[in-house]
Amino acid sequence: MGSRQQSENWKDELICAVCLEIFEDPVTLNCGHNYCRSCIVSCWDSQESNFCPECLDVFPETNLKRNRALANLADRARNLNRNRRKKASKLRCDLHQEELKLFCETDKQLICGICRDGREHKYHDFIPLNEAVELYKDKLKLSLDSASKQKASVLKAKFKQKQQILEVREQSSSLQTHIRYEFAKMHRILNEKEQHLSRDLQGREERILEEMHKNLRRIQDILDSIERMLSEFRTRMDQQDVLAFLKEEGSWNRRISARRNSLALVDMDLPLGIFKGPLQYIAWREMMDSISPVPASLTLNPNTANSWLILSEDLSSVKMGDQRQLLEDIPQRFDRCACVLGSKGFKSGRHYWEVEVGDKTEWDLGVAKKSCNRKGRIKRMPEDGYWRLGLRSRNEYTAFSTPPTYLSLSVNPKKIGVYLDHEGGQVSFYNADNMSHLHTFTDNFTEKLYPYFCPCLNDGGKNSRAMKICWVNGHCVA
Repeated sequence: MGSRQQSENWKDELICAVCLEIFEDPVTLNCGHNYCRSCIVSCWDSQESNFCPECLDVFPETNLKRNRALANLADRARNLNRNRRKKASKLRCDLHQEELKLFCETDKQLICGICRDGREHKYHDFIPLNEAVELYKDKLKLSLDSASKQKASVLKAKFKQKQQILEVREQSSSLQTHIRYEFAKMHRILNEKEQHLSRDLQGREERILEEMHKNLRRIQDILDSIERMLSEFRTRMDQQDVLAFLKEEGSWNRRISARRNSLALVDMDLPLGIFKGPLQYIAWREMMDSISPVPASLTLNPNTANSWLILSEDLSSVKMGDQRQLLEDIPQRFDRCACVLGSKGFKSGRHYWEVEVGDKTEWDLGVAKKSCNRKGRIKRMPEDGYWRLGLRSRNEYTAFSTPPTYLSLSVNPKKIGVYLDHEGGQVSFYNADNMSHLHTFTDNFTEKLYPYFCPCLNDGGKNSRAMKICWVNGHCVA
């Protein structure tokens, strides 16, 4: 018994961790782990990078070294398996002590020649035992292949989840650096605010990473379960009890399907707009005299205004008129959408401005790139060069992303803050009444961006109020 146990342990060292079969053409990775050449190549073909399925080390170059000693041992193990099968004793019928030579497909059981002629198996379908074994081994092999592919998929999910954890940590580290830089300008008087935000970020990071680690452990549990099941498959295929092997054949696919549907990644991002925005201005609301005002003093560009719009003399406010004005249709002007752009565009740096919307029932705000289409019906989505937030029907707030993001706000903002970080690829919106974050767009900005305004239709007079650009102290630009 001890000798046989040692033999089995010796054979376990010759099992590929991907297919769970004895090595075929084994190769050794730089990390020291061994795999069948076809298994590791197939695994890498479906991945974005070359990594070891066991230790997850990533290799920049493909370097597969053939392990001749391991290949010789694997051949020896296969020969031992074949010899042991040849020596297997014949199976006998419990009732008639005759050799079991047939398989009843109707009852899914092994029978002898006497059983076949009995009343119990009358009109049943039979096939020879050897043919039945090969048939159902083929079916089990398909299940084994499916489970092996599922394992590769789980390994890929595990690798990606670890990558996402590293990305969250890197993003958190970058945001921490940004927070420290901004608050360093405000010295000791703002230290309490800085610590508060840092704790908030750390708490969010810990909660996100906790969920990701929980999911990573769940993925590992699924992986362990699949490996155990694959080990069972291999054991069943090598065992002598063909009856038990055939009886349990139908359960493998159900077990595989149950695991296939339970795999999902946790992909959560840190709220960029909360920790990377106009941080000095947010703190200014609490410490009025500690920093210089940062909101930009913007004006509107009348050459871009739709002919239905009415701009104030100081170009600080815009509203929808009652009739269309006779204005020249120049290339800069919006001809169908009731929009207008700011007179000043930004091709670099960080900028912030506020717009008073009051009790308007509909409006749009944001930024638009210089080359945006301004003629005819335009979708005004990020892919069209527009990054905007809007209100419809008094309380339906929408970030016009692809697809649109619908926001649930507890209060209706009277003023909206817009933050642009050109190099950082960020446009964030805030409720300027309390500086709570509403939504953030991230993109790659390659050209000058202009503040964008749309007062929308008058809604029977309910939405006739003008939109007003505000200074840092809340007054409109003079």
